[in-house]
Amino acid sequence: MRVDKWLWQARFFKSRSLSAACVSGGHMRINGNHVTKPAANVGVGDVLTFTQADRVRVIKIAALGIRRGPATEAQTLYEDLTPKDDTEKHVPPIARIEGNSRPTKRDRRKLDLDRRGALE
Repeated sequence: MRVDKWLWQARFFKSRSLSAACVSGGHMRINGNHVTKPAANVGVGDVLTFTQADRVRVIKIAALGIRRGPATEAQTLYEDLTPKDDTEKHVPPIARIEGNSRPTKRDRRKLDLDRRGALE
């Protein structure tokens, strides 16, 4: 089965074009090998490594899907091997003055620094 189609059926991406863009962008590995073609074949037992949002996902394929069904059905298609990071930093929201929803210039700089630190 094509890797972009499997990612879409397993509900990792909302559309098949988004999953194809992830693969063709060079953000995908199958069994440790870089893949740049969305038509790359995958089978049961293959390990996929890709980025989703700000996380790196490691997935082992347990079954090939027939259709894009509900989320409960999609969760049976894979085994999540993503390591649980206990040291994940949670960035608390910046306290703002009541009635003012926009951050000040100083708050904005602080937000950018906090977000940059959370990604590293």
